[in-house]
Amino acid sequence: MSNPIHADAATGAAPRPRDVVLCECFARDGLQHEPAFIPTPQKAALIDRFAAIGFERVEATSYSNPSLVPQFQDASALLQQLPRRAGAYYKATCANPRAVERATADRQLGFGANEISFLVSASESHSQRNLKRSRAAQWDNVRQMRELAGDGFRIVGTVSVAFGCPFEGRVDPQQVVRDVEAFARLGVTMVALGDTTGMATPRAIHALVGQIAAEVPGVTLVAHFHDSRGTGLVNCLAAYEAGVRHFDAAFGGVGGHPATITYGGGYTGNVCTEDLVNLFEAQGVRTGIDLDSLLETAELCEKALNRPLLGHVTRTGLSPLIGHASAPETVR
Repeated sequence: MSNPIHADAATGAAPRPRDVVLCECFARDGLQHEPAFIPTPQKAALIDRFAAIGFERVEATSYSNPSLVPQFQDASALLQQLPRRAGAYYKATCANPRAVERATADRQLGFGANEISFLVSASESHSQRNLKRSRAAQWDNVRQMRELAGDGFRIVGTVSVAFGCPFEGRVDPQQVVRDVEAFARLGVTMVALGDTTGMATPRAIHALVGQIAAEVPGVTLVAHFHDSRGTGLVNCLAAYEAGVRHFDAAFGGVGGHPATITYGGGYTGNVCTEDLVNLFEAQGVRTGIDLDSLLETAELCEKALNRPLLGHVTRTGLSPLIGHASAPETVR
């Protein structure tokens, strides 16, 4: 795995070394279910702060149909307001070819996202429920989107319900491997494994990551885990031990599903960023995040939503052991 280090061109700050790359998902996955629209300047300020404190990847928005997900009706306006920072990737999710066309148009105007993501479901039932189309139809969709995107973006593939489906239960790991292979054949070599309702276990993660490494070498995996059942942090640690170095998280553990989707009891929140950073840093795993600004940023996210969120270290403070731990041995 690479160890990317980037200087902040806007501030001239010294680069922060990192052993893992965290993608901050508050502004997209975190906000997609929020019923109250967050003003565009407020979202832009938060996203810029995420990049400024060291997040190399930030989920900025989605080119969703505004009638279905009103929170992202300002996708283009938001991206236009974002200052650009050296080494920072701003991601926009794309659900269909029209979304890719919008992303391409914004990029050509000079302010679009530089990373986009495509989504498939590992189960037929979840695809029908979440995407309103069959798996086969969605793969046709993805192939068309990939062609439209060309070489203008870094592209991330996502396989939802990779560790279990709320409608079908067990998901065949070989199906997930085939989906990762299908992305790789399209030239999409960064693929997120989505634990959509928190059904993954450390054993399952070790097995699936190992199988993908053996059968689809060259693909960079991203751990996109939800904390629905309180296992998000231990699953991230298991993924790290299995060799994963890219992780998605959201401040306060927010998000995970649109307001109209209620499976998983309606609670499918992301792994909490501030808790994950604390865990990694206490283990001696460098995140590249400015720890002095981490909890203040978490508090700004709480103010944006006008309620306390789910971060533990927002209340307790970061571990005093940070800076005194040795980095764990790499498994592979």
